[in-house]
Amino acid sequence: MTVNQILGAKGKEVFSVTSTITVFEALGVMSEKNIGAILIIDNSVLMGILSERDYARKIALKAKSSKKTFVSEIMVKEVVTVKPSDSLDYCMELMDTKRVRHLPVIENDIIIGIISISDVVKAIIEIQKETIKHLDSYISQ
Repeated sequence: MTVNQILGAKGKEVFSVTSTITVFEALGVMSEKNIGAILIIDNSVLMGILSERDYARKIALKAKSSKKTFVSEIMVKEVVTVKPSDSLDYCMELMDTKRVRHLPVIENDIIIGIISISDVVKAIIEIQKETIKHLDSYISQ
């Protein structure tokens, strides 16, 4: 299974904010959209990503104010991305080695979606269910 197949099932909707808003405002968008991470895009360029984990570690635990801190101050600037043709195995390896939970999907320098570790796990479970079904059918014959 590829990233493109996951996007086909879940959709390609991408939410983003600019780096010049406050962390509090970004968290509001994340809450409204029920997402755990949001892309930071300035002038159509991917500048970074902000996750709930970033907030917890860089704001809450350091007793900083989310209303006074800008997204640009705490976002992860080196964003790990994947292509639509990349495999689930590759995505899992990236998520594990890079310690990330969200991977923006880039095609021809354009963000076409984002996948999460949850999306990858769901896809793997579906593959395993299908394999079990085929094996069960084979054994039953």
